[in-house]
Amino acid sequence: MSEATALSSPDHAVNMPAHVDHSHLVVVDLPLTSDWYQKVMGLSVLEKSASGHTLGTGGRPLLTLTTDGNAVRASRRTPGLFHNAFLVPTRRELSRWLAHAAHSVVRLTGASDHLVSEAIYLDDPEGNGIEVYRDRKREEWNYLADGMVEMATLPLDLQKLYDEAPKDNWTGLPEDSAMGHIHLQVTDIPQADAFFRDVLGLDLMARYPGASFFASGKYHHHIGANVWNSRGAPKREAHMTGLSDYTIRFSDADRLEKAVAKLDELEIATTRNGAGISLIDPWGIGLKLSA
Repeated sequence: MSEATALSSPDHAVNMPAHVDHSHLVVVDLPLTSDWYQKVMGLSVLEKSASGHTLGTGGRPLLTLTTDGNAVRASRRTPGLFHNAFLVPTRRELSRWLAHAAHSVVRLTGASDHLVSEAIYLDDPEGNGIEVYRDRKREEWNYLADGMVEMATLPLDLQKLYDEAPKDNWTGLPEDSAMGHIHLQVTDIPQADAFFRDVLGLDLMARYPGASFFASGKYHHHIGANVWNSRGAPKREAHMTGLSDYTIRFSDADRLEKAVAKLDELEIATTRNGAGISLIDPWGIGLKLSA
């Protein structure tokens, strides 16, 4: 277990002062897309209705799929999802998923060594981006003098990873998998810095050309925001396919209330829902905050 990032570890992405734990996609073909997430991604259906399925692992919901007869297909430039990132606990489990994907003839869109993590990329049947990744141990990360973490995009040796896969049957994502982070398409990076850092209180952990990465607890990133396809694009509209909303969960109510106070200062409308709030972010993406 020396390489494991177990859910119980204090360094795990979900055990930080704030983390992303759920994503909600609007899709055109609900049965096909849900079946794909079950067979290819290894998620289990936790709740099902005529208009939506909630899927997860270990009894924890990670992804909700709903369908809307009025949904308009979002363009590649539309603000919204770049990818949902499913975090598996070990390199061994990443290799196990890769072998499953290869045997299932799943088309991959990329694979990278980010120094802090190793990641494999693909799209679901409706073009929503997905990352499957494992974190390196925190002591292997390199923090810079300004507090940011060193990240890069280097080639990942998929053949070597595949060769390390256990020769057993794949039975789905392990129960201690999680939604490690979410990567968004936005229209302006300074605006993203102001929203995620100054309003929501996340730390700016890394920059790429055209992208910023935010987190709490010195994690490499819980939220990525880029303008690679969407710079200057119009805001997302209601009833579009793709990312409807996602959830950021805070470890305590005080952090949540500080974020709410900042939202109120900026006159960003919020709706109270029990212990949490809902809002539409500056790019038209739904966001839920809870403690």
